[in-house]
Amino acid sequence: MQAIQIKAPGGLDTLECVDLPDPGQPGPGEIRVRLHGGSLNYHDYLVCSGATPAEDGRIPLADGAGIVEAVGEGVDAFVQGDRVVSCFFPDWQDGPPAVGDFARVPGDGIDGFAQELVVRPATAFTHMPEGLDFVEAATITTAGLTAWRALIVEGGLKAGDTVLVMGTGGVSIWALQIAKAMGARVVATSSSDAKLEKLRAMGADHTINYRSEPEWGEAVLAWTGGRGVDHVVEVGGPATLAQSLQAVRIGGHITLIGVLTGTGGEVPTALLMAKQVRLHGVIVGSRREQVDFVRAIEVMGIKPHVDRRFALADLAEAFRYEESGAHFGKIGVSW
Repeated sequence: MQAIQIKAPGGLDTLECVDLPDPGQPGPGEIRVRLHGGSLNYHDYLVCSGATPAEDGRIPLADGAGIVEAVGEGVDAFVQGDRVVSCFFPDWQDGPPAVGDFARVPGDGIDGFAQELVVRPATAFTHMPEGLDFVEAATITTAGLTAWRALIVEGGLKAGDTVLVMGTGGVSIWALQIAKAMGARVVATSSSDAKLEKLRAMGADHTINYRSEPEWGEAVLAWTGGRGVDHVVEVGGPATLAQSLQAVRIGGHITLIGVLTGTGGEVPTALLMAKQVRLHGVIVGSRREQVDFVRAIEVMGIKPHVDRRFALADLAEAFRYEESGAHFGKIGVSW
């Protein structure tokens, strides 16, 4: 079977298309899946670029979707022919957060889904949403579930709430779509007027160019009549957190889900206390939350936005496109 491997010490130029042995038939509790689609995330980029060192020969990609070819003894959740999508934390089935690292995350601590066939525990997958193709379904594993957990599971989003989303990456676009489907009002930021126009076309109620308005937190306050937004999906990290605290209402909710501007920095503690904000760190979610999210996608009729699709053999080119920052939403891989 065809697969992509990372050669130590990493870097996009080390990604290599190889032929590997067929993984064989599933054992008890396992399923055999023929994969047909994946999607790229910033976490995958860190691994493939060498910023996060990976084991020599590691197969990348946390997101994968395909068709069940065989089921092992004791598996009753799936049958041959089912369309399935992977879980980011295959061992976190339900309940409160139980994982604090990436040791068992596909494409990082274990092999991922940039390959044609896998045999994995059945609990490492859920059913795909009806009506989505394999690439679209693969976008829910990391980006989609992160947005869902940020707004619904942890944020308790309800109709009429206001939401701030930042930029036009996969999580932010998913958050926009989920918030609008739930009846919320959304303000979105970007440095590109062309991308802001696309955000408005997708339903954003207000947009702000953060290059022309560097104090965009105050601009968000003005849009809400001085009250502030109920929810912030914070993808930037230390360089944007202060503005997010300006933008959020007293008693509001900020979900910190990204470190695009760094892994550490100053926190405006006085403002955090004065606004009595709930600042919540989130890394994706559990299998149970993904099951709930799949059901919600089917009810809401959400169609994820895939900017471009690349062939599996062109995975390095796909990551270079991600590196350019030109994409809007998700980047897919299809085979």
